Amino acid sequence: MRRAAGPRNRLTLSEKGPTVTRYFLTYRGVRLPLQLAEELSAEDVRNRNTYFAARYDAAGRLSEIDKCVYGEVEMTHRYTWDEASGQLAQAVIQVGEEEPQVLALLQRAGA
Repeated sequence: MRRAAGPRNRLTLSEKGPTVTRYFLTYRGVRLPLQLAEELSAEDVRNRNTYFAARYDAAGRLSEIDKCVYGEVEMTHRYTWDEASGQLAQAVIQVGEEEPQVLALLQRAGA
């Protein structure tokens, strides 16, 4: 497992453009992308053992989620969106040290 980055609600630049990081206590449902709930401030996160760090791309789409427990990242979700349709195209989910699961979610025409 890797160490979680310190809590900050912030705008950063990634190789895919600007991202915004927000923090949440939990999620609801089982569909992808995860529906994060109960937003936390960066100050609230400092006092929590478990939280979800979510990064949103420049278009406001959820692109990454890290479940942080006692300062370690225990689960990750990485989302890829189809630019043409705006639909979720792929999810890569990794729990702990297990092999990542790659889920192709968007059916291409003629496939």
